[in-house]
Amino acid sequence: MLWVKSLMDRILGLAGLIVLSPLLIVISLAIKVDTPGPVFFRQRRVGKNGREFKIYKFRSMVEGAQNIGAGVFVQRGDPRITRVGKFIRRYSLDELPQLINVLKGEMSLVGPRPTLGYQVERYNARQKKRLLVKPGITGWAQVNGRSSLSWPERIELDIWYVENWSLWLDIKIMVQTVLVILFKKNIYRSEDSTEDPVSGSVSELEKKE
Repeated sequence: MLWVKSLMDRILGLAGLIVLSPLLIVISLAIKVDTPGPVFFRQRRVGKNGREFKIYKFRSMVEGAQNIGAGVFVQRGDPRITRVGKFIRRYSLDELPQLINVLKGEMSLVGPRPTLGYQVERYNARQKKRLLVKPGITGWAQVNGRSSLSWPERIELDIWYVENWSLWLDIKIMVQTVLVILFKKNIYRSEDSTEDPVSGSVSELEKKE
């Protein structure tokens, strides 16, 4: 059944890029007009079986954000987040370019969120199970608490997903993701204030923009 999931990812990923292309163009133009800097943010993440790849996002912070203010940490109401950035983060629109990663076969529509290399290095044997599948744009943890969960709790939910995966579960997660975004429940992404995957304490943030 995994081949069906892969085929569904490619078909829906391509359809998503085509249908959403007007929105993607509008967001790109808004980012360029709002603040100087690139439209996209790229960063190395760890995918299936520990393979690294570059993830794509819309830039939501001022250029060189890691060198000013709170440095490599992002806080609620962070002044380095641009006007457009606040909007696209609120509705998770900054994640839409990851449809490119889906088409490239690096990500899936549904799966554990792709994490950073230094975090993976601290995983125990059980936590490494989340690397047995492709990372996703959305996942079981994202529709079951998201910002209200600690890193260990999110990883446990990811492991549950890996152990209980089905196409029906993927469809359920995609539907719930839309509802979470529309009703803005726990919408502030806690992966943007990255916690240590083992201890749950706040650690170095992914070096965004």
